[in-house]
Amino acid sequence: MNDLFKAGGLGADAPRPLADRLRPQKLADVVGQDHLVGPEGALTRMLTSGRVPSIILWGPPGTGKTTIARLLAGETGLAFEQMSAIFSGVADLKKAFEQARIRREQSRGTLLFVDEIHRFNKSQQDSFLPYVEDGTITLVGATTENPSFELNGALLSRAQVMVLNRLDAAALEALAARAEFHAKRPLPLTPESREALKAMADGDGRYLLNLVEELFAGTPEGSEPLDPEALAAAVRKRMPLYDKAADGHYNLISALHKSVRGSDPDAALYYLARMLVAGEDPLFLTRRLVRMAVEDVGLADPQALQVALAAKDTYDFLGSPEGELALAEACVYIATAPKSNALYTAFKAATARAKETGSLIPPKIILNAPTKMMKQQEYGAGYRYDHDEPDAFSGQNYFPQGMTRETYYHPVERGFEREIRKRLEWWAKLRKDRGSLD
Repeated sequence: MNDLFKAGGLGADAPRPLADRLRPQKLADVVGQDHLVGPEGALTRMLTSGRVPSIILWGPPGTGKTTIARLLAGETGLAFEQMSAIFSGVADLKKAFEQARIRREQSRGTLLFVDEIHRFNKSQQDSFLPYVEDGTITLVGATTENPSFELNGALLSRAQVMVLNRLDAAALEALAARAEFHAKRPLPLTPESREALKAMADGDGRYLLNLVEELFAGTPEGSEPLDPEALAAAVRKRMPLYDKAADGHYNLISALHKSVRGSDPDAALYYLARMLVAGEDPLFLTRRLVRMAVEDVGLADPQALQVALAAKDTYDFLGSPEGELALAEACVYIATAPKSNALYTAFKAATARAKETGSLIPPKIILNAPTKMMKQQEYGAGYRYDHDEPDAFSGQNYFPQGMTRETYYHPVERGFEREIRKRLEWWAKLRKDRGSLD
């Protein structure tokens, strides 16, 4: 029987959620994580070698993190102790470490499973270090957040991070089939509704089984199969997994940016819609579109920046949902515009050189001389007014003394930058012809 129900004083016949009743009894039964628990999986190889180090399990909700930790303890003969960082504090940690120390003196190891481990603060995370190092505990931490951002480097260096996948349609189908076998009845769904049910689960196996349990409880055996509309009415649909302050937020904005950069307007529209549906702030999305316009399009199409800024003004004027169409227009415009990061890389290179060269003084020819003393120092002497020169171009060197001319901006042969490139090549030729390269 489940250890949590034992701890709660519940008997074997106590009501238990379907997700708990169907919890796998061996690692090979965990669905959707073959890269970890399959015949050639990382955890399988560890168990075969006889050594299981401390581990951080990183993945979305309902993908099997707790189940894997529990099964690891069983297959290694370690005592399983579980806590949640949400409900535990320093006193709980001290108690767990002391119990593990006592077991070690009795020649038994402890697998300490910490759910939501990223919720512990730095000092709490540091408290694990000596017990992990001396083998008092084998730590298995579970987190839905990126460990690189949320866990201390010292703790990460002592554990292996293993990534759990969001459950795909095949894994969710396997869970649904297990539920049907357990209930000894099929789900009352049409084929289309069955697909809709898996889509509702959004990669979360626990949530799928909760939906299945709700369906079984609400539809008598032998009922007519539900169509998608009836299914939606029968179960409570949740919003897609999305936390504006968490990993999903950054994953989706990264996907949107890279789709725009990759000139894929359809994928870009999809991710834009995903974020809007999930409740993202349209102003945040507009700021990102403006950034994409200057970083990935730049002067290949200067109009892209104006379209992005106009989208912000339009949204401010119309509000939601009408104003969201302006964001979609800007998204498609930028995605289909000619691409160039020449301006972006030029500015980075110029910034790096500015930091390296320090306080070099500009050449005197381009410095104003508002005082008599400055005129005596020849400030502005020899400056040639470009509009009075042939082709309105003097070709003088404007870099500081001690620096030769350097080139940071390399326009591409795409869009408007093709014209800019022609101008720069013409001016370079005039400099050469007039002997004013330095």
